Amino acid sequence: MLNYLWGLMIVVGILYAAFTGNLPAVTDAALDSSKEAVTLCITMLGVMSLWVGLMRIAENCGIISGAARALNPLLRFMFPRIPVGHKANEYISTNIIANVFGLGWAATPAGLKAMEEMGKLNGYSKTASKDMCTFLILNVSSFQLIPVSMIAYRSQYGSANPSAILGPAMVATFLSTLAGIVFAKVMYLLPEQPSTYQKGKGGVER
Repeated sequence: MLNYLWGLMIVVGILYAAFTGNLPAVTDAALDSSKEAVTLCITMLGVMSLWVGLMRIAENCGIISGAARALNPLLRFMFPRIPVGHKANEYISTNIIANVFGLGWAATPAGLKAMEEMGKLNGYSKTASKDMCTFLILNVSSFQLIPVSMIAYRSQYGSANPSAILGPAMVATFLSTLAGIVFAKVMYLLPEQPSTYQKGKGGVER
């Protein structure tokens, strides 16, 4: 649907520019935007490579595992149905830590692994479990201590003080995460809805 929407907007813009005599301006803007996109990708590649590398060093040094143990009380509160010591807890911890440091791209692989492990615990159900929904809410709200990506964007586009958003971003993401946690815990109080799910690769329904 979005592809059709963006395609329609592009076609309408080009037609409007042609009828108003501004087609050369559209061409210039397209070329300038292409150049900016490449420059931005290179900038973000450097920033994300640095932080992902630091995360890997922290993982090899045991910092991530230590932080994961420190997050155990939070995980037990947020995901009471995930067994202690389950692999999903490790992936969730890694995802949360990456999100706190604003490393959305680095958080994605761990988030997918966490969903995969929770899907196994959910019996490959066609309906997401409450733990899976809670994890999605935490990712959407995503409390950020250092919004690395946004700082890089602001720096790329000439902001005089790219890090000026640190305070507002912390407050905004803290409040959104708090609201998400409250909503998730309220939803835990509701009864489970019965669902049919598939077991294993054979597609046997139970």
